[in-house]
Amino acid sequence: MKSIGSGLHEMVGFKTSSSQDAVPAFEELAMPLFDSLYNFARWLVHDSNDAEDLVQETYLKALRSFASFQPGTNFRAWIFQILRNTFLSSRSTLDRRMTVAVDSEEDFPALPATAATPESLLIERFSNDAVRYAIEQLPVIFREVILLCDVEEASYREIAEILSIPIGTVMSRLARARKAVRDSLRSADGGPILSHFSQIERQASL
Repeated sequence: MKSIGSGLHEMVGFKTSSSQDAVPAFEELAMPLFDSLYNFARWLVHDSNDAEDLVQETYLKALRSFASFQPGTNFRAWIFQILRNTFLSSRSTLDRRMTVAVDSEEDFPALPATAATPESLLIERFSNDAVRYAIEQLPVIFREVILLCDVEEASYREIAEILSIPIGTVMSRLARARKAVRDSLRSADGGPILSHFSQIERQASL
């Protein structure tokens, strides 16, 4: 992957001094988020090379449009939204249709975003293939919301901003994603994982 740092303005091709002057301010905000952006991209595209390309394109687009970012607002949500939109634009029209929910998304209760959930603890404690597979098999609209909440620890408000959906939709999609992960582990005979998952669920309810 090409370096994204001191040579960022050369990569983007800015020619004006004012644009070049914006690079240090951009880097100060953007570079600490690199690992989180790559992790999110890796989960979305399932391939390390594609994830690197997606993150690089995200940084270039974000720097080009940095003048439109309003200081004092949520930069993390802003750049994650660019990454997500870049990912969607790279997919076929048929694939993008999968981002539209096929039925009601308001029927599932959700835990507060600030609470540790069985899913977030499970993701944190296990790199088990069954857990990864369960998440990777989720449709994008559910995979992205569980990753943002339970992996990146974004708030409901941040997720709503990143995905451009109401907070209520974030909550219902998250509930459905968590349920799908549980169901996948049960159907796959997760064994020790499910046993530990049940233990985490009991602890979370205390």
